Amino acid sequence: MMTQDYEHNICTKCGGTSLIRDDDLGEVVCASCGLVLSDCIVDTGPEWRAFNSVENASRSRAGKTMSYMLFDKGLSTDFNGYKDGKGKRLDIETHNKMNRLRRYDKRSKMDDTWARNLTIAMAELDRLGERLHIPSLLKEQAAVLYRKALTVDLIRGRSIDAFVAASIYAVCRLQKVPRSLKKISEESTREHSEISHSYRLLIKELGLKMPIDDPMKFVSGIASKLNLKQDTEFQAIEILREAREKKGLSGKEPRGIAAAALYMACISTRDKRIQKDVAQAAGTTEVTLRNRLRGLETILNN
Repeated sequence: MMTQDYEHNICTKCGGTSLIRDDDLGEVVCASCGLVLSDCIVDTGPEWRAFNSVENASRSRAGKTMSYMLFDKGLSTDFNGYKDGKGKRLDIETHNKMNRLRRYDKRSKMDDTWARNLTIAMAELDRLGERLHIPSLLKEQAAVLYRKALTVDLIRGRSIDAFVAASIYAVCRLQKVPRSLKKISEESTREHSEISHSYRLLIKELGLKMPIDDPMKFVSGIASKLNLKQDTEFQAIEILREAREKKGLSGKEPRGIAAAALYMACISTRDKRIQKDVAQAAGTTEVTLRNRLRGLETILNN
């Protein structure tokens, strides 16, 4: 029986990393010692050949691409009831029969709690992703996370929309995309408290390890809302870097720290803004801004 360690691109005999894949023989061979690492490669390509673009388009049968954003991942079958196998239009009686079969087929796919849940969830995920300008890759990852929550039966008796919003926020945290829970709650149909509860439940039951937010990732967004000069933004980043070197950023709310650094930079570059505007742009309070400002001043002066 052949070993499967070639998946790590390392030969198990000599440790070589130069591997040769022979698709004709279905083998993976080490170029250094000649060891056959696998002799049962599966050909995932089409079972037909095409010699030009016209033949390729006519013979391809992959009408859908796989996507976790679709309740069936885009892998379910469907049929066209307007033409027969030779391309001729069907007569009226056959056409009506095919329409009835199509309706029955669609109803049979939706006659399942899992499918209905995913249909509602993926529609909300797509809507919320568009409102928050979430990239397609992140929406796919949020869909995968929601499916995991559905698999472990977390959503039974709870709000679908709240778990969709929680999944988006969790993915944004994991990928370090600056989307606050408050902003997501504003675009969602559920309350902030319900979404935050769903988020805590999600990371607890799925064992997710969330990275700590870096204040630097919020600087650009806050600066853009305040129409600050580029020099002011660079100065704020330098302030945060110096505070990090002195280990003064741990345990503090990142948005408040970012707002304080920007306010300090505004004073330094004479690009002045009042505390109320800075706090509002950062989604925090003036009291928090002043507290973080005093903390930064203490750290930088030591």
